[in-house]
Amino acid sequence: MDQEVRHSRAYGVAITVGLMAYGVVYLLIAWIALQLAWGKSSQEASQKGALEELASKPLGGVLLWVVAIGLFALVIWRALQLIYGHLDMEHKLSAIGRAAVYLVVGISAVKIAVGSGGGSSTSQQQSMSGRVMQHGAGRVLIIVVGIAIIAIGARQIHKGITKKFTEDLVGGVSETTILLGRIGYVAKGIAFAVVGVLFAWAAISYDPKKAGGLDTALRTIKDQPFGSVLLTVLALGVAAFGLYCFSWSRNAKK
Repeated sequence: MDQEVRHSRAYGVAITVGLMAYGVVYLLIAWIALQLAWGKSSQEASQKGALEELASKPLGGVLLWVVAIGLFALVIWRALQLIYGHLDMEHKLSAIGRAAVYLVVGISAVKIAVGSGGGSSTSQQQSMSGRVMQHGAGRVLIIVVGIAIIAIGARQIHKGITKKFTEDLVGGVSETTILLGRIGYVAKGIAFAVVGVLFAWAAISYDPKKAGGLDTALRTIKDQPFGSVLLTVLALGVAAFGLYCFSWSRNAKK
């Protein structure tokens, strides 16, 4: 049954659509970040903000459902890899983490499509951090979360530098695809690392407003000396990952 599913045309198309949808999300994040870099956007530079940007376009509701279905297909893809893929522990953890990300973004797409997206993800994260910090070991927990996010960022950077992401690819891929992957993974890693540092610093300074996700990280970069230039470079790197996802969709190891 597993072999029938994994070798079916519908399964392959679903993964292709899912990875393309994931690429679109990152291209929209990059677009919002570029606007933020030059003071032209108040939109949240995050996955949720990217989905809201998509919703504002013609046929946005339909596109959101396509994104959601594609991402849920990627969750199934990773689940089948976990069950039948004979993965080592590192790749199992990677598959679980990726499936969780696809699931969260997919659920966000559905919520926005039906008009129940809720408030800013940044404010929600800051509110949650504030509640956690009120408890005895809460600040330690936030620091641990920050360190874990920094570790994820470091792993993304390592994947980009060492081209380890090519393990996800099959068939011949162009040098352009490899270059986009390297730039994209390093840019993602830097963004994750900044998010992790902000979480840890929020706990150390006991200031929940310093904690936040990708939007907070990018706005922090914008506030630094030459921040607009730095944010522009990072946004282009995030866009590179989005473009890489399109090539990945055609050469994904299923």
